[in-house]
Amino acid sequence: MQEGKRQKQVAGLLYEEFNEIFRKLGLGMMDGGMVSIASVKVTPDLLEARIYLSFFKVADPKATLKKIEDKAWEIKRELTIRVKHQLRRIPELKFFVDDTLEHVFRMEELFKKINEEKKNDQGESEEA
Repeated sequence: MQEGKRQKQVAGLLYEEFNEIFRKLGLGMMDGGMVSIASVKVTPDLLEARIYLSFFKVADPKATLKKIEDKAWEIKRELTIRVKHQLRRIPELKFFVDDTLEHVFRMEELFKKINEEKKNDQGESEEA
């Protein structure tokens, strides 16, 4: 389903605000790694915001996500202060792990293995 103009506007606003809130509350660096907001998606009725978090070198992403969820009320309170004049209702916040980076690293490793195997196969066929 296509995202509407208002959905994109609200998602963009929330993305900017969440970045500032995470910086202010010290949620950018947790568990020995970095936490960043990959994207924000808003439902068509604007009542739910899905925040996708990217974890870089975080020991346990699930535990870190739990810590962030435990601070959701504090994040929402801060968000309310910042956008109360722009939104009628503050959306419910739901946090998710964005594992896109993990997939990219995994794919790169697979391509490296494939290229190494090709080189090894070519080297063996030239010797025979």
